[in-house]
Amino acid sequence: MSNIRMDTAQVLIEALPYIRHFYGKVVVVKYGGHAMVDPALKEAFAQDIVLMKYVGIRPVIVHGGGPQISQVMERMGLKPVFVEGQRVTDPETMSVVEMVLVGTVNKSIVSLINRHGGRAVGLSGRDGDLIEAEKMQVYRYTGEDRPPEIIDIGRVGRVKKVNPGVLHTLMEAGFIPVIAPVGVGPEGEAYNINADLVAGAVAGALSAEKVIYLTDVEGVLDEEGRLLSSLTLAEVEELLQKEVARGGMIPKLKSAKKALASGVHKAHIIDGRVPHALLLELFTDQGVGTEIVP
Repeated sequence: MSNIRMDTAQVLIEALPYIRHFYGKVVVVKYGGHAMVDPALKEAFAQDIVLMKYVGIRPVIVHGGGPQISQVMERMGLKPVFVEGQRVTDPETMSVVEMVLVGTVNKSIVSLINRHGGRAVGLSGRDGDLIEAEKMQVYRYTGEDRPPEIIDIGRVGRVKKVNPGVLHTLMEAGFIPVIAPVGVGPEGEAYNINADLVAGAVAGALSAEKVIYLTDVEGVLDEEGRLLSSLTLAEVEELLQKEVARGGMIPKLKSAKKALASGVHKAHIIDGRVPHALLLELFTDQGVGTEIVP
């Protein structure tokens, strides 16, 4: 029994300098992947967020929901269509996107955190003009000697500006903001935005200490599939240019680059399939996944 107690004490002692360092700091978490689906991982995530709040960290959550959107669309008889990795979002699809992200996924995350003792509040980028968006242009290259084809994919947007006033108000009142990645256009129209890109932009606007992306792999991998535990911005750029990073890792790395360029101290891409991955990353010497530093 004494060894168990000593092990527990050692864990708390190891966490102490990190708790002291992060006290009062903003940490933006992009929540997605398997951690949003597996019941045990969902519970562990909520516990992590509540513990972070109780030790003085100011968490802000940005969540995804692509698979949930596709499931609802198929039940409604709508076929999801993707071009260059982006969901084609006509007005009807945008209604489904907003209904699922804001009305269902967001509220379930809020409820889960509150059930574990937190005080979470859900909002989208349209609330308080939090996320101003502009239409994203998608280009398809058709050959070396020909101009790229411009493809209209509808209400898919990119972050033009983050107005963090509503987030500051909520955090000062002790709440945990949970943000659905829906932006607002110049005419008040909704835009579907990649949640990774929203997380990086929000972190930059809040001058966050960290932005952490939960994903379904160990972290960033090299050409041989080995985990890269630490990267500089120059190394991230090299991975992107050489196309070592693929698929869903690309927007995470681009988002991390933009966040660090905006003053965020560190970005982390971690394995959300590991229970309590957030606590392991924040409060242990070893951490998990890949850290990206300026």
